[in-house]
Order: sequence, then C-alpha cells, then structure tokens
Amino acid sequence: MTLCWRALFLLCCVLSCVKSFSPSPVLQKSKYKDSFSLTRSTRTRVQQLQKKYKEQQLGNKHFEDRSRQLNDLPLLSTDFYSWLKLTDWERLHSAFVDMQAYWNRLDRKRKQLEGDEKEQMVSRAVGTTLPQNIRHVQHDLRDLMSQVSSQMSYMRSSWTKPTFPTPLNSQSGSQTVWDSSVEGYIILRDLDLYLTRLARDFLFLASKTH
Repeated sequence: MTLCWRALFLLCCVLSCVKSFSPSPVLQKSKYKDSFSLTRSTRTRVQQLQKKYKEQQLGNKHFEDRSRQLNDLPLLSTDFYSWLKLTDWERLHSAFVDMQAYWNRLDRKRKQLEGDEKEQMVSRAVGTTLPQNIRHVQHDLRDLMSQVSSQMSYMRSSWTKPTFPTPLNSQSGSQTVWDSSVEGYIILRDLDLYLTRLARDFLFLASKTH
C-alpha cells in the first residue's frame, strides 16, 4: 500500500511539473506583444538608416526606386486568404527564415561598406557610420529571431534553433558602384515593408491567444 501511495505521489509531481512548464495563454499573449513592440522599434531604426543610407550612398535622401528587386529576399506580396489559413507554427517558422534572409543580406552589405571605408580611409569624427547602424539593425533582428524561436519551442519541444552557415560575399565582378549602392537601398526598402507585415503577424497571433 505504501508503495502505491509513493507511486501516486510521484505521478502527481510529474503532472504538476508538466503543467508548470506549459506556457499560459496570458504569458504567450504578452510575448507576442513584446515581439510586436520590438518589431516596431526595429522598423523605426531601419527607416532612419534608410534615410541616412540614401543620403550618403545615393546622394539623395528622397531617392525612390520600386522597379528593382533582389531574388534572394522574401516575397512581400501575400494572398490574404492564404495568410489567414496559416497555422501559428507556419507563421512563426516563416518569420524566422525570412528574418535570417534579411540578416544575411545586411551582413554582406555591412562588410562591403566596412571594406570600402578602409580602402578610402574614411573616418567620421561625429556620429555613427553606416556599418555601425546596420549592425544595430542586425542585433534587433537577432533578438526578434530569438523571441520567435522561443515561441516555437513552446509549441514543439523538439524544435531547436538552426545554425546557418556564414553567408558568402557573392558580389558580382561586373556590378557597378551605383548598382551596388542601389542594392543596399533595396534591402532596407524591403526590410521596412517586411517589418510592417511582421508586426501585423504578431498582433494577429496575440489576438488569437485567450
């Protein structure tokens, strides 16, 4: 009889631990709202960087070009009904992969700009340089990816954050200086739009959590 009671006690302890590790809906909703806030602040940083980039690299802070695209960046257009049908897991997994794609592109552009500054012996006594600004955005994206990865772990305990290989600098030898500069603008332009969509996703996820 004593053995049975001990077994029952251990079972209750195990069930209690499992329950304690399951995130409450309130906690999940709070996490989505935190991600929403970070997404908005990151977008503001990207907009400020884009203005500075256009002024320094393109000579015109009002420069606009919607005709050019980069094939390795996530598609920004989505069908509304397909978007609604996405599961929470699909929505978060897509966000994680898309942010990694932008992070990789920013990393390549940052390293290129750092190399350009060294070659030209550029030094700025006041303020931060474009590579430093890009690094700040990369840090924000890393924080967002960590939050998304944590939320995915709540859904599937088997989920482990993947490790991505270091992106190679695949600059085309035939690319002109102007095209290279416009490339950076496209990355920031699309990232600005993407973060708007991502913020919408986090709001939608928070609204579904009761």
